[in-house]
Amino acid sequence: MQRAVDRADRSGSTTMVLVVALVLVGAALFFLTIGRENAYPYVIGLLALLSVVGVFSLFAQAAGILRFASEESRNDFTKAMVDGAPAAMVVTEASGRVLYANPAYLDLIGSTGDDDVRGVERAFTGAPEVSEAIYRLSQAARENRRHQEEVRHQAGIEAARWYRLRVRPLVADGVEAPRGVTKATVWSVDDITRDRQNAESAFETLQKAIDFLDHAPAGFFSMEANGEIAYMNATLAGWLDHDLAEVGPGGLALADVLAADGAALLRTVTPAPGEVRTATFDLDLKKRGGEALPVRLLHKVAFSADGTPGASRTLVIHRGRGSDAGDSLRAAEVRFARFFNNSPLGIATVDKAGVVAHANPIFARLTAELLPNGDQRSLMALVKDSSRTALAQVLSEAAQGRGDLVPVDAALVGDANRFARFFVAPTEDPDQPGEAVIVYGVETTELRQLQEQFAQSQKMNAVGQLAGGVAHDFNNVLQAVIGHADLLLMNHRPADPSFNDIMQIKQNANRAASLVRQLLAFSRKQTLRPQVIQLGDVLSDLSMLLRRSLGERVGLDMVHGRDLWPIRADVTQLEQVILNLAVNARDAMPDGGKLTIRTLNVQAADMARYDSKEHAVDLPAADCVLIEVTDTGTGIPDDVKQKIFDPFFSTKEVGKGTGLGLSTVYGIVKQSGGYVFVDTAVGRGTTFRIFLPRHVEVAEPAPIAPPLVQEVPSAPAVLLVSDAPASGEAPAAPPPAPEVKPPPPPVRDDTGAGTILLVEDEEAVRAFASRALASRGYTVLEAGSGVEALEVMAERGGGVDLVVSDVVMPEMNGPTLLGELRKTNPTLKVIFVSGYAEEAFKNDLPEGQHFAFLPKPFSLKQLIEAVGEQLRA
Repeated sequence: MQRAVDRADRSGSTTMVLVVALVLVGAALFFLTIGRENAYPYVIGLLALLSVVGVFSLFAQAAGILRFASEESRNDFTKAMVDGAPAAMVVTEASGRVLYANPAYLDLIGSTGDDDVRGVERAFTGAPEVSEAIYRLSQAARENRRHQEEVRHQAGIEAARWYRLRVRPLVADGVEAPRGVTKATVWSVDDITRDRQNAESAFETLQKAIDFLDHAPAGFFSMEANGEIAYMNATLAGWLDHDLAEVGPGGLALADVLAADGAALLRTVTPAPGEVRTATFDLDLKKRGGEALPVRLLHKVAFSADGTPGASRTLVIHRGRGSDAGDSLRAAEVRFARFFNNSPLGIATVDKAGVVAHANPIFARLTAELLPNGDQRSLMALVKDSSRTALAQVLSEAAQGRGDLVPVDAALVGDANRFARFFVAPTEDPDQPGEAVIVYGVETTELRQLQEQFAQSQKMNAVGQLAGGVAHDFNNVLQAVIGHADLLLMNHRPADPSFNDIMQIKQNANRAASLVRQLLAFSRKQTLRPQVIQLGDVLSDLSMLLRRSLGERVGLDMVHGRDLWPIRADVTQLEQVILNLAVNARDAMPDGGKLTIRTLNVQAADMARYDSKEHAVDLPAADCVLIEVTDTGTGIPDDVKQKIFDPFFSTKEVGKGTGLGLSTVYGIVKQSGGYVFVDTAVGRGTTFRIFLPRHVEVAEPAPIAPPLVQEVPSAPAVLLVSDAPASGEAPAAPPPAPEVKPPPPPVRDDTGAGTILLVEDEEAVRAFASRALASRGYTVLEAGSGVEALEVMAERGGGVDLVVSDVVMPEMNGPTLLGELRKTNPTLKVIFVSGYAEEAFKNDLPEGQHFAFLPKPFSLKQLIEAVGEQLRA
């Protein structure tokens, strides 16, 4: 081995020696010139100076501060280590001069002596395959940074070799440079030919293994813990018609090749901390086109120390046609596996204690949803404590071989109200003690919800029919009270002592009539007067009343949607709906809060976002206008929420509410063709959502006859408001015409002449109406039913000017009577009176029939006005 070349230490300076010699010669000549006597002090001083320098040099050498250069003194520990390093190392200056080269480097470049030492750039000159790498390394050296390259170099006819070239600064930043060295670079060259050969050999071996695995007669895939397929062999990819390029990060996942329920089944492997478990599953894989591929999976998964599943390896055995067509047993197993895995029921085999031995994908998915972090192998863990006793009883009976067991309806664990029905049967297989019972599970959550919703709907309809019937009968009673009170008032003046008593009777009867109207609103049989309205304008007009009703402790915030669609509704009833909801919200915020009323358009495509399983009916896919009434109150408990729309149900103290507020809201909204739902939670407030259908104008042909203008007595004056800006000056206008006072309105004459047939089954109502009409000069014919009315008409020969008839009567109702009367007299005028809404019986009439309608209870004045208008029309 050659000796290292070290040029780092500088040799002594000849110039310095000559300078010292010249100084001494000059001193001697000076002494000779000035004479011996005069030179004596100078000689003594020079000798003293040299003596002091010599003494200090000896002390410095003894202390190690001053060293005399020698060849052996430079071969210290560090230099010896670098000299013996197997890697070729060379240190060069920025100019390219070599400061140091170890023996390995001299052998690498084939140096013949100390003068034949070249830097790395020159050593690899003429090798084009490494020239670019050498350039990048040289650039890094000039920039005083580290860099590394691996190059392949072939010298002459010798075999090519691989080298790893590194470059770095000799001195790192902040470290003092060696004496005499300003900037130097360390180059190292490692021969990595053997490492490269080993890597290539290992790669070839790996390629062969992958090739063997890819073309194996069985499929194989590796899956990460998150369900991503990290590797799939070519055999399995061919079976599933997938491209291998799709496998990898962000590519195929387990859900792409296996149905969701099957994926849940793979996660049922019992965890064992720190161990590796293998399970066998017979499933259908999913091809790219959706076809099913029957396979058997040998699934191997490793668990961490805390039981968390890690990466898995799965062997896939093809069990479809063509794999072993002559094996009838295999075909039977495949059929059974498909029946088992594709069943819409959850199926599992359990032991006597309820520990699951095998389960199909549906059952596995159910357990994974209910027990994401719990024991998914226990059937008892799936149900709540209240259901475990019954389930354990039937499991015990089935394990004893008993059949025809009663299904168990059990509540499933979790926060949500979920239920399932379990059918249990014995297996009768003594060779499988771990599979004593077969359990079939069907989740009945949606079925129960539908049953509850249907029962609630039936109850509401029944209560509505009852309320409507009671209201109708009570209306007749109130009609008689109000009518006869009006008859008494005709004969009593305000100065009469009995006048106030009669007024009290009438006022209380009117109050009772308002309660009846609320019952009719709930039963959707009240009389509505719908019109096309802009919801924003209605709410703006109502805001002042709402603020007064809410009080000072409850804030009101109205958020109007832009460009709200028009709706068709009764303005008065709609205001009643909003006011009822606002008052209920105020009562739910005893300590104050905020009420927000928000409106917006909801397109048909967006209606599904507001639907919920808790709703009794499904929202239609139609354009609607939404009204949201949200409070920050106490919320409504679940047991109360189911009853809030029931009539006479109230959580308020006795005497503070009738229990008809929300039932009225429900009836008005339903009668207007809308829907009302509630979203609430205790402590989070309540939101009522009202959906009203969008009104679309339909072009109608112009009527031939001019419309009848109904004159309303004592009508309020109309205030005309200009749309000119309030802050600016009004535009110029012509001078106003002289004011002309209109003549006073003529005194209305309520008397009349004509024959009126009065048909009413309630004797008290008929008596009042008959006396009222007779007092105004009309000839009144009375009938207690529709059949009796036809008999009266036959006796009179049809000489009747007007028929005033009730709608609901025994034997023959009002619409049927109208049809019979119009057969002989098509122009006969008819007024229907009823406690029900006009729409409740209008559909029973033939198309094109015209009539007037007067809702009960009505006053004497209203009856006389309605009769007079019809006779004059």
